[in-house]
Amino acid sequence: MGTSGDVRAAHAATDIDVQSAIAAPELSARSAIAAREHSVRGAVAEREHHLRSTVAAREHDVRGAIIIPAHDESAVIGRTLRALAPLGAMPGIEIVVACNGCRDDTAAIARGYPGVRVIETERPSKTAALNLGDSVATAWPRLYLDADIEIAPSAVLAVFAALDEPGVLAARAPFAYDTAGASLPVRAYYRARSRIPVAVRLWGAGGYAMNEAGHRRVGEFPDVTADDAWVDEQFAGGEKRIVAASAARVRTPRDTAGLLAVLTRQRRGVTELGGSSEAASRGTALLAGIRGPRSAADAAWYVLLTLIGRRRSARQSGRASGWERDASSRVAAAT
Repeated sequence: MGTSGDVRAAHAATDIDVQSAIAAPELSARSAIAAREHSVRGAVAEREHHLRSTVAAREHDVRGAIIIPAHDESAVIGRTLRALAPLGAMPGIEIVVACNGCRDDTAAIARGYPGVRVIETERPSKTAALNLGDSVATAWPRLYLDADIEIAPSAVLAVFAALDEPGVLAARAPFAYDTAGASLPVRAYYRARSRIPVAVRLWGAGGYAMNEAGHRRVGEFPDVTADDAWVDEQFAGGEKRIVAASAARVRTPRDTAGLLAVLTRQRRGVTELGGSSEAASRGTALLAGIRGPRSAADAAWYVLLTLIGRRRSARQSGRASGWERDASSRVAAAT
């Protein structure tokens, strides 16, 4: 009996030793994993802190101005400035709303946004407003932004960064048409227009920017209808840049009347600048974009509306005309 008990005791001791031998590495491994996890968490936290500090430092160092000409834009100026609000809190960024000939409360609304400076002139002129904005802004580079365009702060900073690149004098963000709520002819027109490839250009995007060197070349804005097309003509292709950034939101007209108003003004602007017609090249590109019945119908609407706009512009030739603009997209400002 004693011998059997001794054997059982020996086996039990051996089992304990084996279990201890097995458990020891497992405990050691778990401890090592926990230590590594703690180390990784610490490294991640340190990196995140470094990134936050770097971003904050860069934001503190970033300089630039956003000049927004506005004529009776009370319906839309709020949503434009809400999108820019984070920039208004940055010490190096100036936001200037240049109210020109306003008869509504555009100025009062704009003054309600922190970091926004409002200046006013009785003269209803976009280019006069741009020049007025230039006269009070001090920072470079400068983004000239239409009052109904929404652009992300990150896109603005990307444009400003691009203007620090050697040889770049002018830049803009990409843009995207928002046709929500638009009529069938309007949606068809912009689908067809989006299929037409274009070279690097500044016009038609609702905003463009220049650094100080680029602005020295441009000088004061002349009294023209298409300021963006005029500025675009001052720079060679290699001096312009479309940055890789989130797209600015360009709300299209909601109805045909609004679209024709825009097309008439655009055509007059091109004619004022003595621009050559691109009808042949655009027509070729338009035909190349046809892939079926829908795109063919889009092309037909594009041609029809373009021709009507040109005809209206030709009828106004030599006569004083106001600033035709679309009112339909300036209604639902809350969206």
